[in-house]
Amino acid sequence: MRVVSLVPSLTEAVAASVPGALVGATDWCSRPAELDVVRIGGTKNPKVEQIVRLAPDLVLANEEENREPDLAALREAGLEVLVTEVRDVPGAFRELERVVAACGAPVLPGWLEEARAAWARLPLPEARTTAVVPVWRRPWMVLGRDTFAGDVLARLGVDNVYAAHPERYPRIPLEDLRAAARGLVVLPDEPYRFTAEDGPEAFTGTPCALVSGRHLTWYGPSLTEAPRVVAEALRAARR
Repeated sequence: MRVVSLVPSLTEAVAASVPGALVGATDWCSRPAELDVVRIGGTKNPKVEQIVRLAPDLVLANEEENREPDLAALREAGLEVLVTEVRDVPGAFRELERVVAACGAPVLPGWLEEARAAWARLPLPEARTTAVVPVWRRPWMVLGRDTFAGDVLARLGVDNVYAAHPERYPRIPLEDLRAAARGLVVLPDEPYRFTAEDGPEAFTGTPCALVSGRHLTWYGPSLTEAPRVVAEALRAARR
């Protein structure tokens, strides 16, 4: 198989499951660190002609991360495009099984079985809290309805304040966010790189959890560590 991935988490998953299958990946595909393939642009602006020249058997994409016009152009060039749709943790496992099988993995990779076991043995949260989960600032944008990251947090005892919002990533004025953030503010380091110096100062008086965006939003080998890593960051903020 010759595979091009337009999704960082899927790049990591394929590299760990079918070594040598990847021939192209986006500039944002940072895992594994030693990945040596042709870089074909960003997730939102892939270089379609360059991908076509690579002659892949399969292009991996995601309905949220990639633009439909780019995917349509790849299909029109005769390439097969597999598009994932992930809104929760069980859905992530189903899609990952589909991806690794399509890329030629003869059996389920060990990391996928390990990840499923890690989530299956997750204990019930001792207490629940609510949270505002910004993913961007200037303008402020937060997790809304039907998001994978929102489901990850819910399974760890944190309910997204905007889970019922009609938009998946609504823009919310900062004043409204401050008023809604009565329990916790969860600040991932991607897509916007929130840090201890950039983000918490906007929510004075409210506990802020700085979490790994890879463990909160990626679906791939990071799922094996995500329950522990995200839970530890949440606990640290609530102490």
